Amino acid sequence: MLYSEKVMDHFQNPRNVGKIEDADGVGEVGNAKCGDIMKMYLKIDENQVITDCRFNTFGCGSAIATSSMATEMIKGKTVSEAMELSNQAVVEALDGLPAHKIHCSVLAEEAVKAAVKDYYDRNGISYDPKLFEKACGCEHCS
Repeated sequence: MLYSEKVMDHFQNPRNVGKIEDADGVGEVGNAKCGDIMKMYLKIDENQVITDCRFNTFGCGSAIATSSMATEMIKGKTVSEAMELSNQAVVEALDGLPAHKIHCSVLAEEAVKAAVKDYYDRNGISYDPKLFEKACGCEHCS
């Protein structure tokens, strides 16, 4: 079997799909080589806890599954905890991805970070730009 049961479940029954109209942070990332585009929306409370997280993804099943899993993994976490989300953690939570689909998990990580960066920028919160450097240099992402 090419995809795990968890990947298939998150692809066929994605969690947290949609847009947050009054989002506190919005991040959009894309991959020109495969055509995947992810948009991540965050709702963040006064304690910097992510109270809601939604996504819209145009892409393959792996892109949808990684977006869905990433939202599940950061909801209820603080912004700083969400920044620690790695593409490897998303892959592990999905019980693996085929090697040629790992770049989808990188997009999910980058979408979360892009939304956090937008939140920081909107609120005048200073940050180290190195936190937002590209996560991957694989053939699909570079």
